[in-house]
Amino acid sequence: MKQLYFPEPFRIKSVEPLKMLTREEREEKIAAANYNVFALASQDVYIDLLTDSGTGAMSSAQWAGVMVGDESYAGADCYYKVQSSAKEIFGLPYIQLVHQGRAAEKVLLPVLLAGKKYAISNMHFDTTRAHVELAGARAIDCVVPQALDTTAYYDFKGNMDCARLEQYIAELGAENIGVIIMTITNNSAGGQPVSVENIRKTRAIAHKHGIKFMIDAARYAENAYFVKLREPEFKESSIADIVKATFEDADCFTMSSKKDAIVNMGGLIGCRDKALFELVKQRTISFEGFITYGGMSGRDIEALAQGLREGIDENYLRYRIGQMQYLAGRLDEAGIPYQSPVGGHAVFVDAKKLLPHIPYYEFPAQALAIELYREAGIRACDIGSYMLGNDPDTGKQLEADFEFTRLAIPRRVYTQSHLDVIADALINIKERASKIKGFCIVEEPPILRHFTAKLRPLD
Repeated sequence: MKQLYFPEPFRIKSVEPLKMLTREEREEKIAAANYNVFALASQDVYIDLLTDSGTGAMSSAQWAGVMVGDESYAGADCYYKVQSSAKEIFGLPYIQLVHQGRAAEKVLLPVLLAGKKYAISNMHFDTTRAHVELAGARAIDCVVPQALDTTAYYDFKGNMDCARLEQYIAELGAENIGVIIMTITNNSAGGQPVSVENIRKTRAIAHKHGIKFMIDAARYAENAYFVKLREPEFKESSIADIVKATFEDADCFTMSSKKDAIVNMGGLIGCRDKALFELVKQRTISFEGFITYGGMSGRDIEALAQGLREGIDENYLRYRIGQMQYLAGRLDEAGIPYQSPVGGHAVFVDAKKLLPHIPYYEFPAQALAIELYREAGIRACDIGSYMLGNDPDTGKQLEADFEFTRLAIPRRVYTQSHLDVIADALINIKERASKIKGFCIVEEPPILRHFTAKLRPLD
C-alpha cells in the first residue's frame, strides 16, 4: 500500500481549544476587518494558515528551556548555547541574534546596499523587498522559468536563473549591485526548493563579479530535506551535512528562526567576514539591544538553541513535508490547481487558474483567501499582486508572476483531520468558483500594504 502520509513523530501533551463560528458570524467578522485577513481576531479563526512564522508548537525540551533561560542583559548563558548551535549547523564564524527575520534584514541590508542601486534574488519575499526599497535600492527577481508553469514538474523550481543573472549583471553593472540573495526555500515561488548545485553556481557568479552572496535561510532545513530527496550527490548525506554544503562560502545570511527553528520569536544574522560582522553588531545595539540578547528574552533564546537542532531532525522533516504531500494529494483528486510539486511549508493554490475571471488588479488570490474564511473559518493569505503592491517609482499596480493563495501549515500544530477540513473547503469553493468576485483597495500604506490595507468587494 502506498504511503501518502507520514505520521507524527511525537505525541500530544497539551491541547488548545478551537471554535467554529457560524457562516453568518464569519461574514460579519471579515466585513468588520475590511476584508483584510490580518485584521481578524485569532479567536474568530478555526484553522489558522496565515503564516508558519512563529506559529509552531514547541517541544517539551524547548518548554523546559524556557524555565531555565538566563535573563541577564549581557553575557547570558543561553547566548553561548545559541552561538554553539548556530556555528555548528551553518559553519559561519560570526552569529548575531535579532528578534526576527525582518529585524535581520533591517540590520544587514542597508550595510550591503549602501551606495548601491539593486539587489537580485531568486525571488524576494515581502519584507526583504521592502527593506531593499527602504535602503534606496530596487529588488529584481530572477527565478528559473520552470517556476512559472505551476502544473509542470521540476525538481528545483526555486532555483536562480543563472544565465539571466549574468545578463542582469552585465546590463546593470556589477558596481551597482549590492547583494545577490538566495531564498531557501523560495517562498514567493511556492515554497520551492533550491539545489545545492544552483547555490554553488550563483555564489560563483556573485564572487566572480565582487558581489556579496547572501542566503535568506528561513526554511533552510526543509530545503535540505528536498535536496536529500532530489539531488543525487546528497542522496546518502545527512541533513546536517547538506546544510553545511548549502552555506559553504556564503558571505552572510539572514534568518527568521520562527520557521525552521520552531520557535515563537527569534532571528539570526550570520557573517563570514569580521569587518562586516562589526558593522552588524553596532547596528544591532542601535535597533535591537545589546549583542548577547539581540531584542530577545533569555527564555526565547534558550528555546531557539534547542529548536535549531530539532529542526534538522530527519524524522521530523519527513513528517513535515508529508503533511504538504497529503494535502496536495487531496487537491489532486479534486482537480484543484496549485504550485506543483508541493513545497515545504505550504500549499500554494493557483488562484489565477481557479478564478480565471478575476484579473490581477482585482486580486484573485485575496478573493480566494476571503472565500476560505467564509466557507470554513480558515485564514490563509495572498501571495500575488495584492501582496506585491505598487511600483515604487510610478505608483502603478504591479502584476505578480503568480496569484497564489498560500496555505501555510504551522509546525507540529494541526492533524490530518484539519488537513481534510481544508481540502473539503476548497472542493466546495471550486463548485461555485465562477460566482466569486474580486476586490478593490480603499485605503493602503505605501510599503507592505497587505498587512493593513482596507478593501471592499466589487459588485
